[in-house]
Amino acid sequence: MSATTAVVAGDDEDGIGAALENAGVDVTRVTGVVSRPQLEEAGVVEADLYVLTDVGQATTIPIVCDLNEDVRTVVYANRTVPEFVKGQLDIAIDPQLMDADIVVEELVD
Repeated sequence: MSATTAVVAGDDEDGIGAALENAGVDVTRVTGVVSRPQLEEAGVVEADLYVLTDVGQATTIPIVCDLNEDVRTVVYANRTVPEFVKGQLDIAIDPQLMDADIVVEELVD
């Protein structure tokens, strides 16, 4: 079985990327204004998880789903997810409600 891979997009102030790495997940980070080429270069086409930590970049979720229909999409941010992406989102969690380590246990289980 191959290792779980994740692309984490955004500043990740709440440490979900580090928590994923601590759980043995191969993490690639993307920051700044995220584009389709950046996502492709980061490996989202083969990734198991796409974790968005900046709701301002929510438009990346449909792009990721277009590139990889098997990816699990996660928003780990304290802002509300825009309505237009909710149908393509597997889970949205507020870091104030659930610690990154607990979230990762559920994602990697």
